[in-house]
Amino acid sequence: MSKKAILITITVVLLVAVGIAGYFYWMNLKKSEAQSALENSGNISDDISNSATKGVLPSIQTNLLENKPDVNPADKANPYQNIKTNPF
Repeated sequence: MSKKAILITITVVLLVAVGIAGYFYWMNLKKSEAQSALENSGNISDDISNSATKGVLPSIQTNLLENKPDVNPADKANPYQNIKTNPF
């Protein structure tokens, strides 16, 4: 082989290697940015809610329907409540 052909072959191999290495570096960088964005999203939402309320609104931690009255009369008068179901 001539010296020129060897030089062209080495240049092409180096360019392909740099391209592959750059691709993997870029993909790794893209994943780390996405992970950091996901980790910061929870903190950002907490900061937004704290700044929006500024301690004025109480936090609602109770279930409002926990002590609701029984308003469905069918629960007490359902004639089909104790009937066996067909297993087939």
